Amino acid sequence: MRDLIVVSAVCVYDRAGRMLTVRKRGTDKFMHPGGKPEPGESAAEAASRELAEEVGISITPGELEPLGVYLATAANEAGTDIQATVFTAPGTWEAHPSAEIAEIRWLELDRELPEDLAPLLTEHVLPALARR
Repeated sequence: MRDLIVVSAVCVYDRAGRMLTVRKRGTDKFMHPGGKPEPGESAAEAASRELAEEVGISITPGELEPLGVYLATAANEAGTDIQATVFTAPGTWEAHPSAEIAEIRWLELDRELPEDLAPLLTEHVLPALARR
């Protein structure tokens, strides 16, 4: 039986239509900003808090738009799956790395994607966004 981590993640875009990805310190995969909810916190509250902590984006939980809930292999933890509630943040944003974020990268979704993306992003979120 695999371990399970519950997280919230957010699709954020800049003015050029690129999607934000982040790489946490000590890891090699890029993923959405986001993380684990604190006790008593809703998925949207966790997403809102994590955006502010990780990349300096302030958005209220009510402004986030639900995309879906997905089960994927965890990118940086062997033998572990993640259950991710994924949102989109309407509008365009600027971001800067803080907290445990080592690096940010804006993805041009109409180009070939790099190979260092998390499975949640490549297997679930990008296909869901393409269907919108």
